[in-house]
Amino acid sequence: MTTTTDPATGTPARGSWLREHSELGVSLILLLLGALVLTDALTLSVELTQRGPVGPRTVPLVVGAGLLLVAVLLAVDVLRGGRGESEAGEDVDLSEPGDHRTVLLLVGVFLGFAVLVGPLGFPVSGALLFWGAAYALGSRHPRRDPLIAAALALVTYVVFNNLLGVPLPGGPLMGVL
Repeated sequence: MTTTTDPATGTPARGSWLREHSELGVSLILLLLGALVLTDALTLSVELTQRGPVGPRTVPLVVGAGLLLVAVLLAVDVLRGGRGESEAGEDVDLSEPGDHRTVLLLVGVFLGFAVLVGPLGFPVSGALLFWGAAYALGSRHPRRDPLIAAALALVTYVVFNNLLGVPLPGGPLMGVL
């Protein structure tokens, strides 16, 4: 294992252990997520009419236990000196900074969808979500993009609400569709 040193003093650089073991952050996130999933699964209200061994708690319990197991295995591997491989993609320039503008636009689009889906319904807010995501990712067709977004949102709404029986908020279009 190599440690980075401060060129001026020759002493180990501050935070070098954390930098070399940064995968422990991923392990911590997986551990917290697994605990959250297990807590939600164990506090899930189950109807007494459940038949058979597989109920609504089964999948969350398996997923939560899997997340905890992966978190522990990753932490052990990192502490033993394991490291993830660096990205070696031919189309990725690791020396360039991340595209923060695109990420912030996408976060804004998703937050806007979450706020608007209740009052406007899924078809309208979904169309704004699809159009906003396309815009954030670089599509600049002012006539085509909104039409495709509206069609995608409408088809998604009809498939989930009418065909699959998964109720989505209809908003102003509730009586029309």
